[in-house]
Amino acid sequence: MTSALKPLLIKLGGAVLENEQALTNLFSALTAYLKDKQRPLLLVHGGGVIVEDVLKKMNIVSQKKNGLRITPFEQIPYVAGALAGTSNKLLMAKALQAGLSAVGLSLADGFSCKVTQMDPDLGAVGLCSPNNPSLINGLLAGGHLPVISSIGIGDDGRLYNVNADQAAIAICELIDAELVFLSDVDGVWDDKKQVIPELGTQLADKLIAENVIQDGMAVKVKAALQAAEQLGYVMLASWKNPDNLVSLLAGQAVGTKVVK
Repeated sequence: MTSALKPLLIKLGGAVLENEQALTNLFSALTAYLKDKQRPLLLVHGGGVIVEDVLKKMNIVSQKKNGLRITPFEQIPYVAGALAGTSNKLLMAKALQAGLSAVGLSLADGFSCKVTQMDPDLGAVGLCSPNNPSLINGLLAGGHLPVISSIGIGDDGRLYNVNADQAAIAICELIDAELVFLSDVDGVWDDKKQVIPELGTQLADKLIAENVIQDGMAVKVKAALQAAEQLGYVMLASWKNPDNLVSLLAGQAVGTKVVK
């Protein structure tokens, strides 16, 4: 399959779910793109913002270990409801409103991904790996837009919360797709606040050591480098500018290309 025809997977950061205008812009761009192009598209999303909101309303204080949310099994119904329920359906609503044939899925549907427990100390936090591509490939072939939450089901029959970046990488491996991480930043900046067009491990390590790349962006860059190791390259771009989104979908250089 040539690169131009490979499916494109867009991983959406949770913050976009709180931004009505950004969601409208995103799906307008996807609709405009799909009118002219036949490249299959799919979305993978998290929804940490909505999870936090649900847990707060339940008076549950969420704790983290090494940056990962500790999810006791008694909390997973609320987390799954926030991710596979509310977050997924908010995105589907916008997609359907824009005229796109969206289908809401989890990692478990059609045995798409295999999920195992990551660490007993984290509770219902899962690791996922690609398993069966037939459902997703069938939906893409039928012209549908899969909208996939990062909730999985283990062989033990229990629900697991999977890191959405890791879920996106697993789905890309499953169907041989290219990956774009969309967030609220327009790429990785250098020390002059200019977007770096291409970023590899050596430059990334240097900029992280110099604190040019730090905090949340350092986490994003490390995830992107890990993804590039497995996929060849990934793109980091913003959902804020609809014109840039259309250019990105058309294969133009927008944001930062992260290479292995």
